[in-house]
Amino acid sequence: MGRTSTGGVMLAKDQTRRAIEKMEEQRLARRRLIQERKAERAEEEQRNLALGNPGDVDFIGLVSKWREENGISDSNSPRLAEVDHSMSTNHPKICICVRKRPVSDKERRKLDHDSVTCVPERQLVCIHQAKFRVDGITKYCDHNSFCFDYTFNEHSSTEDLYQRTTMPLVDFILSGKGGRATVFAYGQTGSGKTYTMNGIQKMVVEDLFMLMEGADDEAEDECVCLSKTRVTVSFFELYGGRVQDLLNNRNKLKILEDGRGEVVVSGLEEFEAHDAGQLLDLMDKGNSFRTTHATEANDTSSRSHAVCQIHLRSSKSDRLFGKLSLVDLAGSERGSDTKSNNRQRRTESADINKSLLTLKECIRALDTSSKNGNSSTHVPYRGSKLTMVLKDCFTSDLAKTTMIATVSPGSSSADHTINTLRYAHRIKEKKVISSPKPTRSKVRSVSPLRTTSNSENRNRQVTRTPPLKNTRKELSPYRSGNKPSKSPQRKRLQSPTRRTQTKSPLRQITPAAGATRRTKIPSLSPRSPRKEVTTPPIMPDEVAYTKTVENLYEEEEKLLNLHMTILRDDAELIQEEVALLNKAQSGGDDYDIDSYVIRLEEIIAHKEKCVGQLKEKLDSFRECLRKEELLSRNLKSSATF
Repeated sequence: MGRTSTGGVMLAKDQTRRAIEKMEEQRLARRRLIQERKAERAEEEQRNLALGNPGDVDFIGLVSKWREENGISDSNSPRLAEVDHSMSTNHPKICICVRKRPVSDKERRKLDHDSVTCVPERQLVCIHQAKFRVDGITKYCDHNSFCFDYTFNEHSSTEDLYQRTTMPLVDFILSGKGGRATVFAYGQTGSGKTYTMNGIQKMVVEDLFMLMEGADDEAEDECVCLSKTRVTVSFFELYGGRVQDLLNNRNKLKILEDGRGEVVVSGLEEFEAHDAGQLLDLMDKGNSFRTTHATEANDTSSRSHAVCQIHLRSSKSDRLFGKLSLVDLAGSERGSDTKSNNRQRRTESADINKSLLTLKECIRALDTSSKNGNSSTHVPYRGSKLTMVLKDCFTSDLAKTTMIATVSPGSSSADHTINTLRYAHRIKEKKVISSPKPTRSKVRSVSPLRTTSNSENRNRQVTRTPPLKNTRKELSPYRSGNKPSKSPQRKRLQSPTRRTQTKSPLRQITPAAGATRRTKIPSLSPRSPRKEVTTPPIMPDEVAYTKTVENLYEEEEKLLNLHMTILRDDAELIQEEVALLNKAQSGGDDYDIDSYVIRLEEIIAHKEKCVGQLKEKLDSFRECLRKEELLSRNLKSSATF
């Protein structure tokens, strides 16, 4: 009996020991697995760092898996189709495109990963918002897709963008019908607006003079050729409610409207350019005088709307052949990016956002009238000074517009990017597709994107070829030194091919065939319901703040004008007082002490009246400043909660 109990105890001890040893083995296995995962994660971080895409490995993996599921490869960027300039007359009245810039060094230092996918052959842009679930641990991505007329990824060059969006507008104004063409660059500060617009300006100037020079051989009485056309340029900016001439010592300008409804920028000077070099020098001069300031979002944010207008007029009759407006808009920012700045930055941002909103409504009205064939559609161009100076671009029957929305790829800019794309998307009133609500899995279930239906595929042929390397582009007749045999009005020639821009932060690849013009918005999971992404409503405090800022600028202008008027009066009165005092001190025969006293009393009374008016206007302006400060604090506190 004793032996049996002793054997049972020993057996129980052996089982316990084996269980402990098994638990220890499992613990060691888990530790090895954790160490292996850490090593794999470190290796993946190093690989991402070498590829120039640092950041959270989990989020990068979610984005990469989404791209793989939808047949999008990072290494094989799709080539763009060659441009057929014979179809430039079919360029849409409103063209909306998106350009994504590469990840910057600043974003790499912040460990921002690439959260934007651009697919040029599908005209698709997808934003991958990195989010956490309510537990604060589980990670997932919210994928929002948008479709536009054109999309350009980080591999696309500025010339790719120019050939498809701006070159048709150059042909349009060279038709000699008085067309008004406008190109806007819109986006978050630091997203590449100014870089893109500077490149477009250079290409426009080169093509403009080359095409006009090529038309000289068959010059008619009033055709757009170099020998019979005057090329002039004006360059001004709208900053803080003021208009300043960038080519004429930043002189202050006034926007007036005559009895015929024509908007005139009073005091704006146009400078004539006889060749491409002179025109480029004038543009560089204007760009160098633009107003920039540091904000929370960008250290060198463009705080003004810069408008460069190129006019083509007949040398004989001064008839306007065409006008091209190149507009580099001020950087858009959310209110949260400016609340910690001083009053000057806050009021600037409010004025910028108000003008951008008015611009969007004007372009939407222009697109609606084009679709409905109704030229009487109301265009709210009086809503801001920016849209007023561009009135003829909105109200003219011969008007075409291109908007270039530039986006930053960094994950910390995802909110900005979605706001930019919503702004551009609503212009054409298309549906915005967002991904369905996330499931419990780490990676969202998304089916491969569809580009076209079967019937559309029968009518279109899409040729996909691998990217070519070290391919030398063929020079156009302009580059080879031969002039074309026919004028560009009769047969449009392909724009001269340029070499890659020097010091370009964008990688350039050879364009290729295989992009269709228009596609349906790619559907995501067919089982998941579609959800329309709506723009957040504007709060009453924001409306009141915008009106207060607008009133603040008006009161500031009135105060400055009154102060200047009083100073001029004081200068005249001082001269009169000096003469009156000299006469009294000389004691001549015509001196009358009573006249001296009466005139001096009149001068003092006039000065007191002027000082009173100035004090009253100053108190009114101070009240506007107090209201702006109060509303700004209310907005800041509401944003905190």
